[in-house]
Amino acid sequence: MDTHGLGAASWIKSSYSDDNGGNCIEIAPGFPTVVPVRDSKNPDGPVLLLAPPPGRRSRPLSADQEQQLVAT
Repeated sequence: MDTHGLGAASWIKSSYSDDNGGNCIEIAPGFPTVVPVRDSKNPDGPVLLLAPPPGRRSRPLSADQEQQLVAT
């Protein structure tokens, strides 16, 4: 995937994140073939592109599935 496409991504912060920092992540939903993940404390830092769970490679995650991924 061309990481330039992530510039316009909307990131969702983990429900475990708070205003005090912590070790939390954000995901960028809407990419059917990868799950972009980044450190919420370093939004301009590197992005890890993970393969989605088996069976989800050809369709985007629903809003509920995205929230479940962020909450874990």
